[in-house]
Amino acid sequence: MSKTWLKMLGVGVVICVGGPALVQNLRPTDEELFKRYNPDLQKRSLEEGDRRAKEFDEYVTKLKEWSKSDKSIWFAAQEMEEAKRAQQEAHREQAKEEARSQREQMRKEMLGDK
Repeated sequence: MSKTWLKMLGVGVVICVGGPALVQNLRPTDEELFKRYNPDLQKRSLEEGDRRAKEFDEYVTKLKEWSKSDKSIWFAAQEMEEAKRAQQEAHREQAKEEARSQREQMRKEMLGDK
């Protein structure tokens, strides 16, 4: 092997190993980033941390459910969103119907009192 090949091999190893090592050493840790926040952001981050962790856990649980399906995850997610939307629409319609019946009942009471 010639010296040129050895030089190229050496430079390749330095780049492939040294580059990621340099990035790893330069990247700040989560604690260092948190310390750089202003106090308001630190407070809000601490308050919302549990909620975000809970949302992430729920999302991962949904992904696991979707992956058990025979269909693609995207189709399973779309079906779940459509079902959720339909349920919200039904709930909205039920609330409208209850409000309508309540208004009708109040109207009857008003007319009955006069």
